[in-house]
Parts: sequence; C-alpha cells; structure tokens
Amino acid sequence: MGNVMAEYIWIDGHKPTANLRSKTKILETKVNDVSELPEWGFDGSSTMQAEGHFSDCLLKPVYIMNDPIRGGDNILVMCEVFNADGSVHESNKRAALREVAEKYANQDAWFGIEQEYTFFDGIKPLGWPDNGFPAPQGGYYCGVGSDEVFGREIVEDHMHACIDAGIKISGINAEVMPGQWEFQVGPCGPLEVSDQLWIARWLLYRIGEDYGVSATLDPKPVKGDWNGAGAHANFSTKMMREAGGMEVIENACMALGKKHEEHIAVYGSGNEDRLTGLHETCSIKEFRYGVSDRGASIRIPMGTANAGYGYLEDRRPSANVDPYQLCFMLMKTCCENQMAEV
Repeated sequence: MGNVMAEYIWIDGHKPTANLRSKTKILETKVNDVSELPEWGFDGSSTMQAEGHFSDCLLKPVYIMNDPIRGGDNILVMCEVFNADGSVHESNKRAALREVAEKYANQDAWFGIEQEYTFFDGIKPLGWPDNGFPAPQGGYYCGVGSDEVFGREIVEDHMHACIDAGIKISGINAEVMPGQWEFQVGPCGPLEVSDQLWIARWLLYRIGEDYGVSATLDPKPVKGDWNGAGAHANFSTKMMREAGGMEVIENACMALGKKHEEHIAVYGSGNEDRLTGLHETCSIKEFRYGVSDRGASIRIPMGTANAGYGYLEDRRPSANVDPYQLCFMLMKTCCENQMAEV
C-alpha cells in the first residue's frame, strides 16, 4: 500500500479577515475516518496565532474529503486550532458553532451559501483592459461569449474539483461584474456547509495557482458603479419548511432585525463599502425584510411566500464572511427565538 498525502487545512489568526493555511502530512495507510488521523502542530507565530517565545499550536482534524487535485486515496483535512494546552484557540470559531449546532439539533437547520468572488490578473480583475474600464454592467451576469465572461476554464475546473471532493456544490454562474463569479454550497447542516465552503475556497485558490490567477473575496474589489461580492445565506429550520412555516419565517425576520448590529459585526470586514443601498443591497445602517426584495436585508423568496413555507435569504453577509460565524449567528438568533415561541 502506497503513501497517502493528507492536506491539513486551517484558518489563521489574521485580522480583520482570516486566511487559509495548509501543509501536507504523509501517512502510510489509507484513512477511512477522521478519527484515524493524528493531531499535528504548527508555528503559530507565523500565522498570527501565537507569540514567538511560545509558538506551538495544535491542529485537530475534524472533517475529511477526497483530494480532487492529487487524486487516489489522498485527502483534504479540515482542522480546528487549539492552544498547546488543549484549550480552544481564540481564532477557532468552529468550536462555538459545534456547541450551538448541538444545542438546536432538534430544529434541523439547513443552510445554502452563495459564494461570490472575483478573479484578479495581477492588479486588475481578470479580463479588464490594461487602461480604463470595460463596458458598464449589463451583459455579464450569466453571460456567454469571450467578450462577456472571463475565467470560465478555471471555474469549470473548480466545479469539477468540488464535485470530486464530495462538496455539495449546487450551482455556478457568472456574476454582474466582469471577472466575478459565484458558486453555491448546500443545502446542508451548519458544520457541514461551513467545512465544505472553507474547503471549496481552498480549492479555488489552489486551482487559481495553476492558472496564475488569484481569487479575492473582497466585498468591494472595485470602487464605483460595480456590484460588490457577497455570500448570501439561505436558511431554514424544520418548522419553516413545514405547513404554516411562513409565520415562523416572519418571526425570525423580526428577531434578526433586533440583532442587526450583532450580525453585521461578524458578517465580514469591509462590508460597509458593499452594503450601500445600491447594487441590490440594503444599507448597512438599515434593516428591512420583504418578499422577493433583493434590496432588503432579508429576502423571503416568492416561492416561499406562495407556498406558505420554505426558507429566508440573509443578503447581508459579505463574500469574506467566516461561515462558522455566519451559521452561528443565524442559529443563535433564529433558533433561540423559535425555541422561546414554542
């Protein structure tokens, strides 16, 4: 039996927006379950997670997927970061989500996250002219043709890699700004959707290396009359998906309104440049919800309103949001409110 390469992936302590890090561990045998993987250390002083004089941090494997780049029995390993003494590191936001997911497990929360991102070729978005700007927004969204879309080959490679890894990717599309794209992960549970989104991001960056192109999650990569990049979160509980769910959804929207500032605080750095009230957003200073309203903070889809049950879409999270914190806040606000009403 040959060696197996396990890519240990973790989230660093960089602020205000954390980055992904990874390194490869060579194993002697195939791994069938995450519990079979050893813990591993790393230099936290190089990832803004420790001081130089006491720099050891611990990686605990929590989720594994097939490695679609290396193939074979090789795996991608999502890890949580712990301090040397075994306590949860302050940068580890997954630990809090674990607790809230367990607390409200009976509500069977589902998430679908729409990840927007922008390709950059050096200092400009991919496909943009060296001098000046491309034609205004209009023909790029879900466009086709080399004059409308840029980077499709990379996007296709990434989509296939996500499928081969076992990620529940549910779609891709070209976005409103040229060089901007979106993929969707879900619906699935809070830990699963978050782990898979982080791994999908890692794959996006890694595949971009092969093309000499970088992908950014900056919520407003180009200033001016261009759409920003978000991570719209589609959310529902069991009661929302059942007959009479519309009332539960509206109650959740009212609860979200009361906690608007708390959500915005963890919905991504630089989000104020995106949530201006223009370009299909609601102002960051305002909260409102409505049916089929893409200019609202929370959109209740037309299909949900017509059926009387379904899900809500939180349009506030920016592209660089930490999905662990996003899912934590939605569950904490909505599930707590739902429990209080039952």
